[in-house]
Amino acid sequence: MIVLCALLVLGLLGWFTYDFLSDRLRSASCDTTTRLNVTASPDIAPVIAGTARELSSEDTCYSVQVSNRDSAATAEALVVSDGTEQPDVWIPDSTVWLQRADARGAFSGPVSGTSIASSPVTLGLTEDVAQRLGWPEKPLTWADALRVGSLRLGMPDPALEPVGVSVLYGVHELLKAEPDPAAAITTQLRSLSPNTLPSAADLFDRLPGSTSEETPLDGFFVSEAAVLRQNAKPNAVPVVAVYAQPAVPALDFPYVVLPDTPEQKRAAAEKFLTVLMTQSTADSLSDAGFRTPDGEMLRKRGTEQRTSSARMTPAELPPPGEVDRLLNEWSGVNLSGRVQVLLDVSGSMAEPVPGTGRNRMAVTLQAAELGIGLMKPTTKIGVWLFSTNLDGDKDYQELLPVKPIAEHVGSDAFAKLRQVRARENGATGLYDSTLAAYQASRQNFEPGRINTLIVMTDGRNEDPNSISRDQLLAELAKLQDPQRPIRIVGIGIGPDIDVGELQAIAGATGGQAFTTPDPTKINDIFYAALSRVLCQPPSCEPEPGG
Repeated sequence: MIVLCALLVLGLLGWFTYDFLSDRLRSASCDTTTRLNVTASPDIAPVIAGTARELSSEDTCYSVQVSNRDSAATAEALVVSDGTEQPDVWIPDSTVWLQRADARGAFSGPVSGTSIASSPVTLGLTEDVAQRLGWPEKPLTWADALRVGSLRLGMPDPALEPVGVSVLYGVHELLKAEPDPAAAITTQLRSLSPNTLPSAADLFDRLPGSTSEETPLDGFFVSEAAVLRQNAKPNAVPVVAVYAQPAVPALDFPYVVLPDTPEQKRAAAEKFLTVLMTQSTADSLSDAGFRTPDGEMLRKRGTEQRTSSARMTPAELPPPGEVDRLLNEWSGVNLSGRVQVLLDVSGSMAEPVPGTGRNRMAVTLQAAELGIGLMKPTTKIGVWLFSTNLDGDKDYQELLPVKPIAEHVGSDAFAKLRQVRARENGATGLYDSTLAAYQASRQNFEPGRINTLIVMTDGRNEDPNSISRDQLLAELAKLQDPQRPIRIVGIGIGPDIDVGELQAIAGATGGQAFTTPDPTKINDIFYAALSRVLCQPPSCEPEPGG
């Protein structure tokens, strides 16, 4: 029995020894080496390449070639080949790119990936701004900064960068409980629009002290990893990472084996993924500023890095349909317009507004100037004044010709606007003026822009020599062209406004009226109106009421 046991042990040892040597020999004497082509997002590519180099010295049966390429360019090349070699594995910075490539027909079937790292989307504030808001004594959130309307904040274009998609998601989550969420969301996005740039690199170039001739930014939305890289640079302007609450989708760096990858390479791809999921690679990713897929920061960083070491559990990326809705809304909000403003200067606009020390004209002009500041610099805007017999027999007169806002800013346009005064004893020639302004807008319609007529008034038609309301509505109906839409947006303030009249006029063009008896609320209703003016149907259809 002892001899039998000894023989069994020797036999097993011999088998294991043979098996071990056989594996080593097979590894050392592979007939061919499988070459796996991996294309990775530029921010994570150095870590992936470092891991691949270490691997090539250990296993001669497959090698990994890592290419550093922008995710947008890779997605485009997967849809329409640009002549470059197609990767076997793709590691974009976000699953958003998979959705976009799939929507454009890049893949023959469903494609998904395994996240190998993550980086929260943060609002990077300059240190002095963060301190003014209470940092580091208290942790800041996006809401703390966004509610400060005077901050100059930027973001990467959501059509080009997944960080921007997370910003759209975050703005919706923050403002969805507002009394008028559409107006609040549009106003917030409009405030970000003037400083929306193609990439994070462009945003960092707008930090104070940079060589850019543009006005410096107080902060901008970027990944946490980008903040850490910025703060690690010698003599760099430090940036404080402010986190979203509630959470937004993070950059998730999915490891994707593309559908056309040959079977022998798929086996190598699975092996390489296993290596990337090891603790050693996780440590390397952490050293480079990335978190684990579930949001844990392995290498704890203190306040000297101006980031949080707490676990940041990201929100799930919305399904493709919801992402498309967010982007379509952004497209509508961000589209340049052609806006004709018809401004009431009748005598009643000189009425004082209790508690403000100003009259209706002054508060209306201030609201108009603030609203213009929310529009894209490429939006064209012109201003007509109206009362009665303002220009001979005409009730209206041009103050500012229709030009891009950027051109108005470079001229004396705003000075002219601020000098406008109510016309003593002037009545409200609403009907004739509205029709003339609409006819001019129709004649000068510009495709590719949101063409709108904004009528701002504190009263009702008072011109006995004008056309009637029915005649005005009939003429407006004749001027409608579904292929060339021009909406009237009415803004009425004060106790003398005829709500029904303004709603009827705006409604005849598919527009909407916004009214309030309290002139101090002009800013609120003006911003609500902008949510319609700056959004392209069908993303934002007119709603009843005002």
